[in-house]
Amino acid sequence: MANLKYSRQRASIKEYLMTTQGHPTADTVYLHVRKEFPHISLGTVYRNLNLLAEMGEAVKISTPDGGDRFDGNTHPHYHVVCTTCGDVMDLMMNPEYIRTINKKASEHFDGTIDSHRLLFYGTCPKCGRR
Repeated sequence: MANLKYSRQRASIKEYLMTTQGHPTADTVYLHVRKEFPHISLGTVYRNLNLLAEMGEAVKISTPDGGDRFDGNTHPHYHVVCTTCGDVMDLMMNPEYIRTINKKASEHFDGTIDSHRLLFYGTCPKCGRR
């Protein structure tokens, strides 16, 4: 992206993503950022979240329920979706596993594998204790 103009609102959205351990929806980000920018629109939040994801400064996680979640951690890692409560959590694994999956996939594909996305499903610790 050539010469993207600085935006205080975008910076605030990014800051929130970088400081939360969760994987908020755009609505959650909107409610948080609205405290600093009371007149910000939900559409502005959506556009900036998608822009941050396109720029590689955030990760967009499309979940099966249709709601996108966002992650400020752009280092290679996986996610787990709780099938009970719908929470999305980080699954930190050795980065070598990620490279191994790309390499194995390349062995079965005539083209080039650059990356992949993988979502795991299970029960989170809180729901498992119920």
